[in-house]
Amino acid sequence: MLRVLAVDDEKPALEELLYLLRADPRVHSAEGATDATEALRRISRALDAGPDGDDAIDVVFLDIHMAGLTGLDVAKLLAGFARPPLIVFVTAHEGFAVQAFDLKAVDYVLKPVRRERLAEAVRRVSDLAESAREPRQSAHPHPHAPVSVPAYTPPAVTGTAVPGGTPEQIPVELGGVTRFVAIDDIAYVEAQGDYARLHTAEGSHLVRIPLSTLEERWASRGFVRIHRSHLVALGRIDELRLDAGATTVRVGSAELAVSRRHARQLRDLLMRHARG
Repeated sequence: MLRVLAVDDEKPALEELLYLLRADPRVHSAEGATDATEALRRISRALDAGPDGDDAIDVVFLDIHMAGLTGLDVAKLLAGFARPPLIVFVTAHEGFAVQAFDLKAVDYVLKPVRRERLAEAVRRVSDLAESAREPRQSAHPHPHAPVSVPAYTPPAVTGTAVPGGTPEQIPVELGGVTRFVAIDDIAYVEAQGDYARLHTAEGSHLVRIPLSTLEERWASRGFVRIHRSHLVALGRIDELRLDAGATTVRVGSAELAVSRRHARQLRDLLMRHARG
């Protein structure tokens, strides 16, 4: 279960956040701090005590705009530690999402905080914390050999292309500059709160589009949902691996879990293509 520190310099907002966190059965304890200095002091004490210490902290739910050091400042300082706690930003401001995810935030929750939205953030943190405590089975020899997947060619798509005959593109913004990323260059998409992160061979880009919207728009381009958090281009799948009832795919250097709900559909799609 999760040990949580919530940080907000507005006391009513902090009390409401703590109330919601303590009501979640996945949360073992939730304590509050009203400024960044107090938060850093508690986190430093937790890191000195180690992950099994009485003061241990698994995740920090962190406001961005605070007097003195901001939440982004705190996150930058924590990035210098060997094993910092996970971070979820909770803020009324939408404009810092790119910076937040660049600082490896697990989620970005907008105020006013809804119970259902906070529960989703807790679920993501809980999944990551559990994975950190228990080494992945894939780190050990697999009892079954991986299945190599032949290249998949998505069907032709009719749509509006960028002038000049280039492939269809999606605009992404970073630091006030708009770039255009070719959809065909995207290997997989990762849900990050109300945003989606597009992964290409050159890096990743954050866009404010829900994963469900991209799933609907890009189905005809060979993108399939494999998990509530991931949408994958079939043509980028290098291996399909079955291990002790769990299914994963390898996309370049990334290994992505396939949920049971989507596993059979994915295997059927790949097998149909393998048969030509």
